[in-house]
Amino acid sequence: MTDTQVVIAGAGPTGLMLACELGLAGIDVLVLERLPEPRTVESRAGGLHIRTLETLDQRGLLDRFLERGRPRHDVHFSGLTLGLSGVATRYPYALLILQAEVERLLEERAARLGVRLRRDAEVTGFTQSGTDVTVELADGSRVRAGYLVGCDGGRSTVRRLAGIGFPGTPATMTAMLGDVELAEPPAHDIFQERREHGRFSVLSYGPGWYRVLTNEFGHVAGRDEPMTLETLRKAMLTIAGTDFGMHSPRWLSRHGDAARQADRYRDGRVLLAGDAAHVHFPAGGQGLNTGVQDAVNLGWKLAAVAHGHAPDSLLDTYHAERHPVAARVLHNTRAQTALWRVDEHTSALREVLDDLIGIDEVRLRLAGMITATDLRYPMDGTDDLLGRRMPDLDLDRGRVYDLLHHAHAVLLDLGDLPALDGVVTGWAGRVDLVRAHPAGGSELDAVLIRPDGHVAWVARSGQRPDLDVLRAALTTWLGPGTR
Repeated sequence: MTDTQVVIAGAGPTGLMLACELGLAGIDVLVLERLPEPRTVESRAGGLHIRTLETLDQRGLLDRFLERGRPRHDVHFSGLTLGLSGVATRYPYALLILQAEVERLLEERAARLGVRLRRDAEVTGFTQSGTDVTVELADGSRVRAGYLVGCDGGRSTVRRLAGIGFPGTPATMTAMLGDVELAEPPAHDIFQERREHGRFSVLSYGPGWYRVLTNEFGHVAGRDEPMTLETLRKAMLTIAGTDFGMHSPRWLSRHGDAARQADRYRDGRVLLAGDAAHVHFPAGGQGLNTGVQDAVNLGWKLAAVAHGHAPDSLLDTYHAERHPVAARVLHNTRAQTALWRVDEHTSALREVLDDLIGIDEVRLRLAGMITATDLRYPMDGTDDLLGRRMPDLDLDRGRVYDLLHHAHAVLLDLGDLPALDGVVTGWAGRVDLVRAHPAGGSELDAVLIRPDGHVAWVARSGQRPDLDVLRAALTTWLGPGTR
C-alpha cells in the first residue's frame, strides 16, 4: 500500500495548481514544501496572463483572483508595449497580482479539496520501482506514492536526483530586484528606460511601495555576492542617475538570464513541472504562467492514469505538448534580453521592431506568444481548431468555460446529433455530453473538449461527423471505453 497516490515537491504556484487539479479529480495528494512558512513578502512574479486567467475561469476560480489584482490592458516584448485589443478572449488584460497572493489563494483552494500540505518537509532522496516511488525527507521519514512530481524550482532536487539533464545557456548579465519604498517616485505607475549603462524599471505594486529592477550587461554576479539595499542603490545611481529616494526594503534579490530546460519531463514515475523543468529571464512575466499551465496540462492526465482509466503512455503526451511550449519561452526571452542591451546597433533594432509592432498582425503575433493564447498542441486531423483552446462561446445554458468547472472532458453537441449518445456510453463518468445552442449560431456541430480546455475532435456544420475518429480521440485522451 502507498501512503498517497501523488506526492508533489514544492508549494509554489505550479505545485499548488497541480494539487488543485488532482484534488478536483479525486486523487489523494500530499504536497511537501521545504520552507516552514508560506511566502508573504517574497514575490518573484507579479502577474497573470490571459491564458492563465482563462484556465482559472474554467475552474470557477477567477473571481477571487480578480478581486485581489489590478488589470493592465497591455503586455510588453522587451519593454515595447503590446496592446491586447483584438485578442480573442473575455479577458484582454494582464492581471497584476503578486505571486504570494496567488499561492495563498491556490493553497486555500487545495485545502478545500482535501489536499494535504506538509511544510518544513525537504525532499532529500527517492527510489522508484515499477509500482511506486519512495520519497526520503530530511527528517528521516519516508513517504510512498504512486507518482512524484518535482515542482521544486530551478535548482530542483527532484530533477537532480532523477538524473535529468538541464542543458541551456549561461547567464550573460545581472538583474537586481528590490521591493522598496520611494521618497521621490516617478510619476507613472510603470516606468522603464534604457540608458547608457543599462536598463531600469520602477513598478507601483501597492500603496507606498514599489518594485525597482535593474539590468546590467557588463557584469555576471557570482552566486555568493552579497545583495543589499546599497548594492541596488549604486546600480540605480549608475544606470538612472537617481535612486528615487529608496528605503525600507521588503525584499531584495538578484538573478541572471541563464536559460535552461530539462531534456525530458518524465523519468518513469517521476515528473517535472514549472521552474524545475525550465528557467529563463523573467521577460514578459511568462515563468509563473508557463508553470501553472504545465500543471493544468499534467493534472488531468496524471489523474486518469492514477485512477486506472488511461494507460501509462498518456503521461508521455505531457512532455510532447509542454516541452515545445517552454522551449519557445526560452527562445523569446533570450531575444528580449538581447533587445535590452544598450549599444547603438540594438537601439536601431528596437526602433525597427517598435515600428513593426504598429502593424496589427505583428502586435497580435507577439501578444499571442507572450500570453500563450496562440498555443496549439499537435493533434491528428486538419481542422484549425484541433489542439487550440476552445473559444468561450455564450450558450443558452451559460458559457463553455462553465462546463469545465469539474475538470471533466466535455462533448459539446451544438447541432442536436443523437448519434453521440451511443458513442459516449463507453466513457460514462469520464466525459460529459452537453447539448446546448450557441448565441448567434456557430459553424460547429459538435466538439470534444479536453479537461484542460483544448479541442480534441471537431464536427463542422454541414459535414457528416466522423464517429470513428471521435471514438479514437476519446480512447487517446480518456483511455479505452467499456462495453
